[in-house]
Amino acid sequence: MENEIHHVLLTLFLVIISARIFGEIFVRLSLPSVLGEIFAGLLLGASFFNIVEPNLVLKILAEMAIILLLFEIGMETDFDKMKHSGNKSIIVALSGTILPLFFGYFTSFYIFNFSTELSLFIAGTITATSIGITLRVFKDIHLEKTEAAQIVIGAAIIDDIIGVILLVFIYDYTSNPNVNYFQTFTMIAGLISFLILAPILAKGLSYLIVLFKGKSQIPGYMTTIIISLILFFSYISHYIGAPSILGAFVAGIALSRRFFLPFGMFLNKKQISIKKTERDLKPIIQLITPIFFVMIGLNIDLSIINFSSKEFWIMTSIFTIVSFASKFSGALLIHQKVKKDNIIIGISMIPRGEVGLIFAELGRISGIIPLDIYTMLVLVIIITTVIPVLILKTFEKKNQL
Repeated sequence: MENEIHHVLLTLFLVIISARIFGEIFVRLSLPSVLGEIFAGLLLGASFFNIVEPNLVLKILAEMAIILLLFEIGMETDFDKMKHSGNKSIIVALSGTILPLFFGYFTSFYIFNFSTELSLFIAGTITATSIGITLRVFKDIHLEKTEAAQIVIGAAIIDDIIGVILLVFIYDYTSNPNVNYFQTFTMIAGLISFLILAPILAKGLSYLIVLFKGKSQIPGYMTTIIISLILFFSYISHYIGAPSILGAFVAGIALSRRFFLPFGMFLNKKQISIKKTERDLKPIIQLITPIFFVMIGLNIDLSIINFSSKEFWIMTSIFTIVSFASKFSGALLIHQKVKKDNIIIGISMIPRGEVGLIFAELGRISGIIPLDIYTMLVLVIIITTVIPVLILKTFEKKNQL
């Protein structure tokens, strides 16, 4: 037991320090720090030195990292802009889900003659956007408060919800052709109810938090209560079948000054200090957020990829093109005053990251996705995660976003 604890301590040291070192290096190379953190994971993991394996502690901290990151984004989200861009977010999200799903399935089933089950899993893998990576890059290039970012945030949240529903539906179908439609309907109803009721509950709880603030005799009251609130909403979100990060994002929006309840104006008399909350939480977020991106690198094993296979590269190239084009084209369906915003939105919706890895891993564990197809999907996920980040960074420099 003692040896296991010491091993975990060493693992955390390697993950945190390598994330910092390579994050700094990549920033000095005018690249987003998130790429350096993913690269650190690749070096530490099975792809290169194989000295760190994903374990329960890292998985929990990685989940905490993305939860806190989404909470921070939620607090900084301009709710008025998000409401204003609501229709555009819906269009981008729906097109960014339907097109990859359709073309992913069509390519798999009709071009490569894969089975229905395998085709569905491949289509699902290239459908879901990785909101964590996209939002982190937005923060790195100081783009998170623009109208384009609000559209992407709204679209990515909707995309995430649809992705969860797809995952449940596809997994149920491949496990048993007789899909439990009642279960699927119940989950959708739960999601809608959560999105309606959670902000109201969070706003009410914020009133109580401020009300009892003066009665606390122990330092760190606000930090403790806010993190507890984030964890509580993340748990509720996961309990009803939604991504836990959705609960954190909703809590962040509800505690923002930009969000108010028309029928609960009295709650606005006692507001949580957003600036102070952000200042208290920022060191914690800055410490553990890189762990999430290192974990993405750790979960990728480049050593299992047969780089000498011609068929492998043809398949990888085709699915990469499908993955890029199907996501990007959704942004062309909306009208933006500044045309470069369409490009930013389209590129921002491309990264698959951890969401795609979840789809692929579930298919592999279920025995539906064979190893060669799995390795191809892993490489497609890497390409669709890294290349858009580089494009955004380059585009930002050339256009002075």
